[in-house]
Amino acid sequence: MLSPTEISTERLFLRQWRSADLEPFAHLNADPEVMTHFPAILSRKQSDELAQRCQQLIQQRGWGFWAVEHKSSGKFIGFLGLHVPSADLPFSPCVEIGWRLAQSHWGNGYATEGGRAALQVAFGQLSLQEVVSFTAVGNLRSRRVMEKLGMGDSAETFEHPAIPPGHHLRTHCLYRITKAAWLVAQ
Repeated sequence: MLSPTEISTERLFLRQWRSADLEPFAHLNADPEVMTHFPAILSRKQSDELAQRCQQLIQQRGWGFWAVEHKSSGKFIGFLGLHVPSADLPFSPCVEIGWRLAQSHWGNGYATEGGRAALQVAFGQLSLQEVVSFTAVGNLRSRRVMEKLGMGDSAETFEHPAIPPGHHLRTHCLYRITKAAWLVAQ
């Protein structure tokens, strides 16, 4: 087991979760705009449980969906990192990269900046051969971040098994990046 990895970028700390993160995380997860591409907003209990799962996985593995802290303000702004999806996806087993940031921090390049650091961990420290990312087809903001990270649109769509049949968010797109492609881009 790796010791919990904490990452510092130019403007961000990707770190282990703290109890002080729970309240701003709950606000983020209750924001309908932030949760547009998820089936529902989260209750405070659901949000706290998600944060606790993220914290536990980082303790177990040394990596995961880290809490994101803005360096200059010291504020918690969301999560970002690597995760092994629990859903039975058509391309499992895999490690995904993902993020969820407070709306007030969108458009500043934080997801891309933190994502690059997470890929450095994935390919440099963990020696993964591939990282995937996926989202509802209409989530153009996240798809743009995937492209900025050098991930390629696999042109594959799939029905996400955790989203009910007939739900408008069920169809997801898949992006991939291999270690070889990441090394070339470096």
